[in-house]
Parts: sequence; structure tokens; C-alpha cells
Amino acid sequence: MSNSYGTPISNSDTMQLQGFESLRDLALDMRWSWNNEADMIWQQLDPILWEQTHNPWIVLQTVSSESLKRQLSDSTFRQKVDALIREKEAADAAVSWFTGAHPGTPLKTVAYFSMEFMLSEALPIYVGGLGNVAGDQLKSASDLGVPVIGIGLLYQQGYFRQEIDRNGEQRDYYPYNDPGQLPISPLRNGGDWLRLSIPFPGGDVWLRVWKVRVGRATLYLLDSNDAANHPLYRGITAEVYGGDNEMRIKQEIVLGIGGWRLLEMLDIHPEVCHLNEGHAAFAVLERARTYMERSGCSFEEALTITRAGNLFTSHTAVAAGFDHFDPMLIVRYLGDYATRQLHISIGDLLGLGRQYPHEPTEGFNMAYLAIHGSGAVNGVSELHGRVSRHLFGPLFWRWPTPEVPVGHVTNGVHVPSWESAAADGLWTAACGKDRWLGRTEDLAKDILTVPDDRIWQMRSAQREMLVTYIRHKLGEQLAAGSASPQAIEDAKSVFDAKTLTLGFGRRFVPYKRLDLLLLDPARLVRLLTDSQHPVQLVMAGKAPPSDQGGRNLIKRWIEFINQWNMSRHVIFLSDYDMLLAEHLVQGVDVWLNVPQRPWEASGTSGMKVLVNGGLNVSELDGWWVEAYRPEVGWALGDGKEHGDDPAWNAYEAELLFGILEQQVIPSFYHRDHRDIPVEWVARVRQSMATLTPFFSANRTVREYTEHYYLSAAKTYSDRAADNGALGRRIVLWKRSIELGWPRLRFGEVTAQTEKDPATGEAFHNFDVQLSLDDISAEMLLVELYADGVDGGAAVRRKLDLRSPATAGEGMTHYGGKVPADRPAGDYTARVMPYLPGAAVPLESARILWQR
Repeated sequence: MSNSYGTPISNSDTMQLQGFESLRDLALDMRWSWNNEADMIWQQLDPILWEQTHNPWIVLQTVSSESLKRQLSDSTFRQKVDALIREKEAADAAVSWFTGAHPGTPLKTVAYFSMEFMLSEALPIYVGGLGNVAGDQLKSASDLGVPVIGIGLLYQQGYFRQEIDRNGEQRDYYPYNDPGQLPISPLRNGGDWLRLSIPFPGGDVWLRVWKVRVGRATLYLLDSNDAANHPLYRGITAEVYGGDNEMRIKQEIVLGIGGWRLLEMLDIHPEVCHLNEGHAAFAVLERARTYMERSGCSFEEALTITRAGNLFTSHTAVAAGFDHFDPMLIVRYLGDYATRQLHISIGDLLGLGRQYPHEPTEGFNMAYLAIHGSGAVNGVSELHGRVSRHLFGPLFWRWPTPEVPVGHVTNGVHVPSWESAAADGLWTAACGKDRWLGRTEDLAKDILTVPDDRIWQMRSAQREMLVTYIRHKLGEQLAAGSASPQAIEDAKSVFDAKTLTLGFGRRFVPYKRLDLLLLDPARLVRLLTDSQHPVQLVMAGKAPPSDQGGRNLIKRWIEFINQWNMSRHVIFLSDYDMLLAEHLVQGVDVWLNVPQRPWEASGTSGMKVLVNGGLNVSELDGWWVEAYRPEVGWALGDGKEHGDDPAWNAYEAELLFGILEQQVIPSFYHRDHRDIPVEWVARVRQSMATLTPFFSANRTVREYTEHYYLSAAKTYSDRAADNGALGRRIVLWKRSIELGWPRLRFGEVTAQTEKDPATGEAFHNFDVQLSLDDISAEMLLVELYADGVDGGAAVRRKLDLRSPATAGEGMTHYGGKVPADRPAGDYTARVMPYLPGAAVPLESARILWQR
């Protein structure tokens, strides 16, 4: 350990410093990333380095021995450290929500697989939304005591770093992530660094394993940069989503197959495997393989048993967004794995990733593999659940879209990670320090009692802090870009702490429509420069390296700033990362979000402003469809899909300007005698109280636990019991269904309208004849079905077996009654596979309609 302006700390020096181990434990536990009190420790050790990195492990390694000794000998400093250690130990020992709410559950471990985790700017292994969700849910699992283990990849370069030149061109840089300076530890087995191998063409690939402590939770990261590997394979974990499709399949094999093998090596046997997107779907194959190895059953039986414990969460809103691989890539990288380890043909493996299993030209879809290997599927908002049912409808041909087996759990954010110190103080005073460690439904009534002046004081302080940060960050940005001394000096006075501040930060991709305001630049300039009611706009975001459309969006904004001389009213901050996002969501008054509906599966950026008293102006897409009410923010659009229509974009730009000019700006600047915008504060209070608790990862993780994890653990346990007896029964049932279904047919269907002699109410009495051939009646469910009326739910009525087939007739009769409030012709009969304990249509999508 060394410091350019201090004396290096040797290992012996370090071990002799009383209190150093406590600092080390704090620095290597991600819990500090959502504890404002811990920030003061690292800031006191090295304020400059802390401001630059927000990485306590770097601070601890870099601080001079003299400074460290001096601080550790200071009683006040030691008391702060000791208090944090006691708080950490108490949190680990406390009875959690999960333990208290679900004692005796068979759920012991959830393995959560994700290509990226956004835990802190100190661990840059994320791109954006997907990593945000994964990181925030892992943190909330820690808070709630839900037994989740994360599985991911350690990227040597992570995602690119961004610089914007004076012409608005994005420059991409890939600095090396030195593992020694990241808050991670090598995972050791005894004294040896744990390594595992997975088969690749040409030989095994060795993977090193790292451990990240996230409070009560643990994240394991796999790393292919092992000296024993061929140079081609050492770079598999170089970049997040780096390279071409061949690199992508390598990464996904490492994550899915390597990740499950790691759990086996650690003797961890999760009841539930949660796939955060289809990238991790190869885990379902490896889970089945290891079950085969232990039980001696076939792959078909093993997959049937283990899939019950797998949950697939899709974040993708368009079919093109799923990973698709050429069949030859699957053959090359998984051919031997299929035949020698799964003991299935390559055709059978390819079929798991296809809509039509035997169509040789169809590619391999990772989302389809995830669906075929999971016991449940969900989207990440109510709207996205509906969109996903359309996307996956082709796998459930002839099933009504509402019955496609995709549920939803709306995303939320880990509130303690995103709230400012000022917001934390307000919430703590109103709701208590432990407000995010259990159920959150009752928090609203406490926040609703916070007076106007307290809320406005918090908002004003946060806006002032954001302006200070913007000036500092912009000055650094200009200096790095070789700007003139005058421009750097001018950065010290940009923006005003009393001016309405709008902001957005996200990936710059075309469907986000971040240029909507630029459709009328003159009007935007008038809005920004109004002498009585000025507005300032801060933005940040990266365009994917290969997305020229996104890069052009950035350039358009820089050109607007330069051409209209808006540099004091509009700021584009480069190198968007988690730290920059924290400052934005804590300080802006209004968060803008204008995606093309329904491409925003959920969106979480706007959720982060809620706890800090920020308001949303957003398209009715993703989470905002569920959140919006006039008293909490403003909505754009009509709740319908219009595609990428220039005329509609122009119309919505007009609407957006109207909302800002006629509602947002007047509300902010209309003050009472105390100089408080009472109407604005009322909307802030209502947003904080009603939206923050619901759109939190606390609620999300509790929903996953109670709606999916607990049932998945039980279903998996049931199928695995008695050496997999139920699993084998389901396999035999599916085979019988597939064999006999082509010969299943309807006979005569009749309906008689009658009256109940007791009540006088009319009903239709249906008689349905079915030729079952070799399928047993117990394997089928026969229903009457009618479409819903005026957007209502469809009507389903189970028919009873009235008489089995006789030797003479050969028809089985089913019957049932439905109210005669609708014509009998509205109803049609249908038949579906049925077996207690099996998931239909997820595991058997056959369905036969009378008409």
C-alpha cells in the first residue's frame, strides 16, 4: 500500500495498527455503499481521493501510514469506526423480515444469475438498467434477510468510460479494472485460490473466483483472466457485453454453466435459480446435468424436476432484444457438452432454444431456452408483463394472449442507496432508521405529516448541492478536454441553486427519444432563458459503442448548446456512472423520461428521485403506467403504441412543452408569503409518501419471495421427493399427451337453455362429446370459454365428466351449466392437458378448440 504523497504502508505495519482490521472489514463490505455515516470515515482518511473514487478499499490502501496511525489513534475517529462495526454486527445478528415472516420454509438459498451488478461506482462491472436491478435487489435481499447469492462476472475493463469532445463526438476508453483496487477478495479453499474449469473447443477454460460481501448477501464473480488459459480465452471476461456474438456465447457459458459449477464446488444447492434475463439460461442445463449426476436419471427427467425451481425474469420489450445464436455456434461450443454430459442429441439441445424444435434454419433464442427450462416467467412491470405475453405467444400457439404464462413483478430501487443525506434525515425523523428493513406499506402516513417548510428546506439543500457538484464536475470535464482557462473558470458559476432544475440520465439510444425537446429548439431556448421563471437542464448518458444513432443524439445536444449559446442553461456531464447518477437523482426537481412506448420495460431512473422529493414528467410507459396520478407528477402520451412515427413524436414534443410551460414551471415558481411553492410541495409530499415505498426494491424482493421463491422451492422439493417420482410421472404424462394428442377430436357439442326450478334463473346446459383415443380422461381438462365483454376477463367454466366412452359409441361426454345472460353461441369448448403438480401451458402447451 502506498500514497504518492505519503509513506507506504507495509503488510507488517498494517497488521500492527490497532483498528485496521475493523476498517478493512468495513471497506470490503458493500453495506457501506448505502450508509451515509460510513462516508465520513473514508472522507476523513483522504478527502481528495474519496471525492475522486468513492472507493473505500482504494482509500484504505492508498492512505499514508502516518495519516492512518494518526486517525486510528484519535478517539473520536475510533468511536465512529467502532460504532459502524457494532451496527454491522447487530444487523447481521438481527431477526430479519424473511426469518420472521416465513419460519420453517424449505427455501434456504436463491442463486441469482446476472451478467451485470450495479452495487457501487467502486465496482464498475455494470452498464445500466439490468445491473441496477440486480444490484439493488441483492442489497434489499440483504436488508430483508432473504437468502440470495449473486452469480456474475468480473470484467477486466468493465463498461467503457466516456469523453465528449468539443464537437460532440463520444470517445470511448477502456481503463483496466485492477482487482487489487476493487472491494473484492479472492475466494479461497483453505489457502488456495478457488478455480474451476469448463469445457470449451480446444480445451478447458479456467475460471478464477472472487467474493463480494453485500451485507448479509454474497456475490461471486467469475474471471477468465487466468494465466493457465489461452490468450483468446483470457479475454472472455474483458468487457461487459463486449465483442461479437461468439464472444457473447462464451460469456454466457461462463456465467450459466460456470456459475452453477461454482455452486456445486462450494456444496451450495439452491432450491431456486433466478435468471435475471436470458443471458444466464445455460444455468438450467448445468443444473439439470448435476441433478442427473446425483440421481442417475435422464436429462428429460432432470430438467422436468429442476425447472420447477427456476425463475426467468425478462427485461426485454422487443423480440430483437433477445440473444439469438446461429445454430453452428451452439454446435461448436455446446455440441460435446450436449452429447457427452447431458446425453442428448445436439438437435434436442437446439430444440430447447427454438419455437419450432425441428426447424434446422431457426436460430437459438436464449429467452426460449430460459422459458423451456423454468417453472415461472415474469416481466418487470404490469405493462411489460402484457408486452411479454405477446412476445412469447408464439411458444403457446392458439392460447389466448392473457393466458400466456408470464406474470410480472414491477421493479423497484434500493432506496438507501439513492437517498441523499438530507432526505435520509427527513425520512428517519418521520419513519425511523429501520424503515426499509421490513414491510413499508405504513410509511406513507408518516411522510404525509411532514410540514411544507421541512420538505422545501430539504429540496433546496439538495438542489444547491447538485449545483455545486455540477460546477466541479464540469470544470474537471473541461480541463480534461483541453478547454480554455476562461471556459474552466466560467464553469464555477454555471447554474443557479434557486432555479427549477430538470434532468435525465440514461443510455443514449434512439428509442429513448432524448431529442424530443430539440424538435423545437427556439421554443426550448425561450423556456430555458425566461427572465422571470428560468429553467436549467442537466443531462448525462452513454451511447453504446456500436450505436451510431445514440452517438448522434449526444452530438445533437452538444451542437444545440454551442449553436444557441446555452452553456449556462444546459449541461451535458460526461462519463455517466453510478456516482453521477446519485448526484442527479438527489438534486433535480424534475426527472424527464420520454421513451417510445412500450420499449421501456420498466425503467428505474425515475424511481430514484422519489425518495429525494423529485417529481417525474414521463411517458406512460413502464413503471409510470402504474405510478401516475395527477397529484404525484405529470404524464405524457395517451397510453397507446404509435411506433417510431415522426408525426406522433412532433405531437408529443408539443405536449411536453405544454406540460412544462403551463403546469410544471408555474407550479414551481408560485410561492406563498414564506417563499414556499405550496402546490409543488404538496405534489412532492404525495409522491414521496405513496410512490417511494411501492417502487422500492424492498417491495420487489418481498414480492419475488412470496409470489415466486417460496412456491418454487416447494414445487422443486415436491418433484425431487421420493427420488424424483413426481418428476418422472410428469415426463410420462407429457409423452402420453404428445403421443395421443393428434388423434384427439371433438364430436357433437349441444346446449339446451333451461330454467332452474328453484330460482327461475335461466342457464345453458352444455353437452360436449370428445373422442379421447388413447389419452386418459384424467389427463385432460375440458372447459367452456367465452371472450370477455368490454375489456373484462374471459369466462372459463370447467366441464365435468358425465359419462366415459362406451364400446358402442366411442365418445366421452362432458357437461356443465353457465348462466344464460349471454347467448350459448358465445361459448366454445376447449380441451387442455392436465396433471396435478404440472404447469400448463408452460410445460405442455397443447390446446384443442371446438372452433
